[in-house]
Amino acid sequence: MRQLDRLLTRGLNATAALWPPIERAFGWVHRAAQLLGNAAHEDATTVRTAYGALLDEMQAHREEAGPLAPAIDRFLKVTDSYAPGLFHCYTVEGLPPTNNDLEHVFGATRYHDRRASGRKSGSPALVVRGAVRVVAAIATQQRRPRAPFPEHVGEFDLRLRSATDLTRWRTVRQHLAQRHEARRAQRRFRRDPDAYLTVLEARLLQSGLPA
Repeated sequence: MRQLDRLLTRGLNATAALWPPIERAFGWVHRAAQLLGNAAHEDATTVRTAYGALLDEMQAHREEAGPLAPAIDRFLKVTDSYAPGLFHCYTVEGLPPTNNDLEHVFGATRYHDRRASGRKSGSPALVVRGAVRVVAAIATQQRRPRAPFPEHVGEFDLRLRSATDLTRWRTVRQHLAQRHEARRAQRRFRRDPDAYLTVLEARLLQSGLPA
């Protein structure tokens, strides 16, 4: 034990100058994790404000991290890239807070799609219509309809709530139609590239002719 104590003391003395920057940087990262963990269940505005104050402190005192200052710069840059979607989980109930949790949700959706379709791989329809199919699959796991189907169809919880929802629905339908058309164009090109390119060339030449 005495020999071990001497070795540890010698090592700590030799690396004493390295510990203050590590302690400073670790303190910042640990505080960031606590704020984003939101154990107190604060609202999104409160978390965003507190986290922004921490980032300002890190930016102002980055030199205190010594050789770890470039790592602090990297942390600030990555945080800025994630900032637009970093606080949605505190506003939307049930939204997973991390990428790993989100990937688990998407993975479960792919698994159920393969089980339902009998495919060994992901369904192409899930790629084209994923914007609505994944949302629908996740929503049905979160809550049940308000009335059994089909006995109370009029009370069934599948209705548009306002004209705004109708507008958004039409926008989504248009987006899905564009994705379907892109998928069909890819299939035509794979089947007969020469014919597909010939049609495109004819359209290009026709568009350049005077009306």
